[in-house]
Amino acid sequence: MQTLKSLLAINSNYIAIALMVLFYSLEQILTTQFKFTKRPQHFFQSVLFQVTFYFVGILWATVTVFTISWLNQKGVGLFYLVQVPLWFKVVMGVLLYDFITYWFHRAAHRIPLIWRLHRVHHIDTSMDASSNFRGHPLEFIWFGISNITAAAIFGLDLFGLSVYFLVATPFFFMEHSNLKFPTWLDKTFGLVFTTPNLHKIHHEQDQHYTDSNYADILILWDKLFGSFKFKPVAEIKLGLKEFDTPKQQTYWYAMISPFVKMKPREIEAAVVPDKKEVAV
Repeated sequence: MQTLKSLLAINSNYIAIALMVLFYSLEQILTTQFKFTKRPQHFFQSVLFQVTFYFVGILWATVTVFTISWLNQKGVGLFYLVQVPLWFKVVMGVLLYDFITYWFHRAAHRIPLIWRLHRVHHIDTSMDASSNFRGHPLEFIWFGISNITAAAIFGLDLFGLSVYFLVATPFFFMEHSNLKFPTWLDKTFGLVFTTPNLHKIHHEQDQHYTDSNYADILILWDKLFGSFKFKPVAEIKLGLKEFDTPKQQTYWYAMISPFVKMKPREIEAAVVPDKKEVAV
């Protein structure tokens, strides 16, 4: 537990930067899964997203800390009804934060207003490790509410949330990295955990696959609740059909895209999955 506390004492921004440097460097050295040009420009656009997220994150982190601390002081949640060892609460905290995030992520694909924000993360047609940064800052609020919801239902605390992010952050960068991962990884670790190949299916341009594989850490949630789909990674085309022009890939367009009026059929295509057979 002391080692865990020492890791949590490290600034989370330093961890994110270290992981970004690691995976982005590997993408320049090793054979990548998807080939694309203008990598420096793509990276610059991703950094703009992260800068925006950083400032919104400071504000929302303050709200999250205050709210969860208040819930804990009031003894709100299931874990305040039973006595469990600290290690058990920490492990369950990671699982339960991931569980609630799964449902909020799934809802983000179903609720048209939230999808307009969340689809910014799916616009990218040239995914690499920096794609983890890409997302609309207002979406930060939606997934921040998911953490507060988990704390309110289960009685989770800020320590558990910190451990969850410590575990999840490497998954975020690995899952978005443009590296080739062996298929045996999906057949072993992929039985329980979200592997990069399984997450790339979530970024497939075909909305039938976009609306699947929502889990950040445990792909088990998708398998238990019927949202798991499989497609060979070599057949995946990244992005969204209605956002694949160079202009639509820019930071500035992504920021205003939730407020851009789209044709009805495009909106429908963005939120309603195809009904075709899927190999699982």
